[in-house]
Amino acid sequence: MEESETTAVDHGEVGPSGTMEAIVAAHEQALLRYAMGLLNNVHAAQDAVQNAFIKLFKTWKPGLKPTPALRAWLYRVTHNEAVDHIRHESRLKILHWNQAKDPAVSLPVSDNPGEEKTEQMERVLTQLARLALPERQVVLLRLQEGLSYEEIARVTGRTEGNVGCLLHQAVRRLSRLLKRGEDKETVRR
Repeated sequence: MEESETTAVDHGEVGPSGTMEAIVAAHEQALLRYAMGLLNNVHAAQDAVQNAFIKLFKTWKPGLKPTPALRAWLYRVTHNEAVDHIRHESRLKILHWNQAKDPAVSLPVSDNPGEEKTEQMERVLTQLARLALPERQVVLLRLQEGLSYEEIARVTGRTEGNVGCLLHQAVRRLSRLLKRGEDKETVRR
């Protein structure tokens, strides 16, 4: 276990809330929402969260109980898993682009079924996806998950001041992107 991981658990008697099942039940939905916001892909988000819980399971020793730092640790590991997925996908896109240049190679069409969303939610999610990953991360943690600046700082490894600045920039940029999208919609009508 790394030093940062040891603060997420503590020795002591494990009660009903200290079981791995209880930890998964308590954190899974919030982590899935967060990962989904970062990845915009249900299956990739599920994989990221599953990998975070696998890492927790591998480091968990009998007699350990959760501490308040566990939540931040789970978000951090989920974030790292999502970033790894994004990097992997980026490499695949480059590979697919290079293969697409070769007329002898044909790529299968990607089928990514989406959930039904309101028109407004679709616009917000579309524009959110255009934000840089650090901006998207703090917006999702603050607005979707309701984490404090201090908790976001622990999750992201940034200072609280940097979190506030990044969040402010992200909200302003998101607002501008949404306004531009509305202006285009008005012109089309």
